[in-house]
Amino acid sequence: MKQITRLVIQQTNKDRVNVYLDGEFAFGLTLDEAVRLKVGQLLSDDDIAALQEEDLYRKAYQRALDYLARRPRSQKELERYLSKKEVADTHIERVCQRLVEVGFLDDLSFARYWIENREAFRPRGAQALRYELRQKGVDETIIAQALTSSEIDETDSAYQVALKYLPRLQKIQDPWQFQQKLAAYLSRRGYNWDTIRCVSDRLKEDARNDSS
Repeated sequence: MKQITRLVIQQTNKDRVNVYLDGEFAFGLTLDEAVRLKVGQLLSDDDIAALQEEDLYRKAYQRALDYLARRPRSQKELERYLSKKEVADTHIERVCQRLVEVGFLDDLSFARYWIENREAFRPRGAQALRYELRQKGVDETIIAQALTSSEIDETDSAYQVALKYLPRLQKIQDPWQFQQKLAAYLSRRGYNWDTIRCVSDRLKEDARNDSS
């Protein structure tokens, strides 16, 4: 058994407390964990190990919150991030479980955010969105649900993308080459051929209306 001889709030972080056992610094704890301790209290090796494990979990949880504060993430993204930071698997599992419980980690909400953000800043077709979300570790069922519930009109989205690309095609005189370049551009952004065909027909109609 070891005795707590001092509990000192850290100078650089007022939310943490240094714990001294038998006159020597032993470890640090969060303030809300340290309030359960008192000078003179005896701690067994198991008590000490449990306190240190809890502190590692709390550090991992705070690290996860900081990571999520930058932008929404999928659960797999967060797991990969914490793993790279050498957080133990048991703590990663506990952190993710807690974040799901409080609503800070939700793959469906993340997928919807990703789709809406792409549409606002870098529009992509459903094929590309599926690929990107798979890379983020989102389950296929959730991806399908997010795409189905999206209010984005993919044909109109592709049309707006095509309009922005048109100035780069102005020097192309050959109609076939023009269509091929446009189709390749839209295809690279994940739009399917039916959508590309509709956009192409719409642009042709625009051109006829402009010339009449």
